[in-house]
Amino acid sequence: MNQTPDQEVKPGFKWMIQTATRTLAFGFGSGLSPVAPGTAGTLWAWAAFLLGEYLFTTEDFFWIIGGGILLGCWICGHVSEELGKKDFGGIVWDEMVAFWLVLIFVMPTSIWMQIIAFILFRFFDAVKPGPIGMIDRHFKNIDSGNAPSTLLQILWRGFGIIVDDLAAAFFTLLIFAAIQAITQQLGWVL
Repeated sequence: MNQTPDQEVKPGFKWMIQTATRTLAFGFGSGLSPVAPGTAGTLWAWAAFLLGEYLFTTEDFFWIIGGGILLGCWICGHVSEELGKKDFGGIVWDEMVAFWLVLIFVMPTSIWMQIIAFILFRFFDAVKPGPIGMIDRHFKNIDSGNAPSTLLQILWRGFGIIVDDLAAAFFTLLIFAAIQAITQQLGWVL
């Protein structure tokens, strides 16, 4: 249901744990961070990935990430519909699956290279340079009006929330590959 301005939802822990979609969308609470919820969500995703390495194979991770992206379109779209906001900052599922995508391609690597991947991803996700910003603006400019959204509109909104983070992951991986090539060429060990 779309919220009107006088019905604005103030998400908190009690609100978040009422449904699985809210809990996932808010990164098990990391999206409730009063400061930089996207960064908090990405840090949580990093920790979850490192723990998951002991439990899952690479193939399992690809299934989790792929399913997380597809399911995330509904999760992010549905929760943003509940909040009445197109891309609420506390919805961090998009950062989580996108950063898992980065990690699945860069791991195993040293902690320093993981930190570089984290910084690059946060830069591209927060600053949204070039095509990432164009994608983000495109989806934020789509107006669904005040009527309740259809399932297709909810999925499309969720896709819009996730796709700019996937673009940030793509550019992170490009720059990361260049950094790895340069450090190997120079004989540096990071």
